[in-house]
Amino acid sequence: MGSTSAQHNGGLGRRDVIKRSAAIGLITVPTMSFLASCASSDSGTDNKVEKGTTSEKNPLGVNETASLDFVLFDGGFGTEYATDAVEQYKKAFPKAEVKFTPTQKIQSQLQPRFNGGTPPDLIDNSGAEQMDMGVLVGKKQLADLTPLLDAPSYDDPAKKVRDTLRPGVVEMGQFDGDPVWIMYYAYTVYGVWYSQTALDRLDAEYPEDWDAMLALCAKAKKKDIAGWTYAGKYPYYIPFSLYPFIGKIGGREVLDAIDNLEPNAWKHPAVKAAFEAYYELFRKGYILQGTPGLDHIQSQTAWTEGKALFIPNGSWVENEAAKTTPKDFQMKVAAPSGLDSSDKLPFGTIWASGGEPFVVPAKAKNPDGGMEQLRIMLSEASSKNFTSKVKSLTSFNGGTDGLTLSTALQSGVDALAKAGDNVLNPRMQDWYVALQKEKLGVGVLGEMMAGRMTPAEAMNKAQEFADEAAKDDSIKHYKHQ
Repeated sequence: MGSTSAQHNGGLGRRDVIKRSAAIGLITVPTMSFLASCASSDSGTDNKVEKGTTSEKNPLGVNETASLDFVLFDGGFGTEYATDAVEQYKKAFPKAEVKFTPTQKIQSQLQPRFNGGTPPDLIDNSGAEQMDMGVLVGKKQLADLTPLLDAPSYDDPAKKVRDTLRPGVVEMGQFDGDPVWIMYYAYTVYGVWYSQTALDRLDAEYPEDWDAMLALCAKAKKKDIAGWTYAGKYPYYIPFSLYPFIGKIGGREVLDAIDNLEPNAWKHPAVKAAFEAYYELFRKGYILQGTPGLDHIQSQTAWTEGKALFIPNGSWVENEAAKTTPKDFQMKVAAPSGLDSSDKLPFGTIWASGGEPFVVPAKAKNPDGGMEQLRIMLSEASSKNFTSKVKSLTSFNGGTDGLTLSTALQSGVDALAKAGDNVLNPRMQDWYVALQKEKLGVGVLGEMMAGRMTPAEAMNKAQEFADEAAKDDSIKHYKHQ
């Protein structure tokens, strides 16, 4: 269907072709246990430190002599922004010892501590070994962060912390009802990342519909440049552009149905159209050869080296790929190209949401200290420090005044402005981590994009996985309210 247009089909546009074929009714991969054996909330002993004295400078009543145990995911954002914030904590509580541990092995290092009832006080639960948020919440392993949100903000005591956050951040941390279990610190713009310099060399503009995308990929191929690459070993990066593409075609209700694990959600015509469009990138040879064997760093390096025009990613990529990015690269992000003019949402529809999820375990010894560290990080100064050092926004609603923004960061700000109300927020990746990464990511999208599964087979397999999850009583289920 990819190159189909009205003039090539006797007046049938892409949407008409989709409607006529909408009656269309995989490979299973080993799954990693994300806290599958996690201890219940009754395990361990209640060994919390005594609460300190509440004051204007210490609104959460942190015990000034209690140690703080902080584990950070050492990924695309690095560790410096966090160590800077730790120094602020030490200044506020000079008698407190702070143990700061950066790691990429979040799940394998911390699951034993959760099982033993001795988790850290604050965790940046991110990366390839991210612990399953749905499991953590369902097994009551996390502390409610409402006290942090209702505390005075670090900069203005007249404002609560919750009143300083970007829209949607608080809601993202909720699963059922009012409690907020997660504080997403970064504010991530997901989409299609590219080099403006590379497009200029091809005398091209970013394509707004799929015919234009295919035409540009064909033009690049003649110059021995691939249209796309992606993290083939971690194909759950593909949804960063694919999910908003589906939402643009069929509306946000299609993504809500997928998140809600509704019957036949993966068989919606918008999903079929999006899958067939992406499969055409493979079929026409527009994906960089060898991509299925590349990890996220290798695919990003191939992209910054100019071997491919586009890569689906999040706004951490600028910092993560900094060492290989040429000075004249002009990195930018854009919303996914649309399918055609009959898409339900306009061009510019994008996925942007809180990223880098921080949690305070329910069994933490010093939960007040963990929340206070987050309160410090959500100050304007810490937010600016993060943005200036890692070239990404935070969930603090501001923090860019006076900063000179890179082309990548400015393009993200511009993309959010262009999107307006058309900002999508799929929840699959934080409600059902194993389903999203291992089954839908590796077992469906990875197989389809490598040409080992047709779009029709991919839709059926995705629905099969979703149905299995919906029927699994051991999984806590969530729905859009």
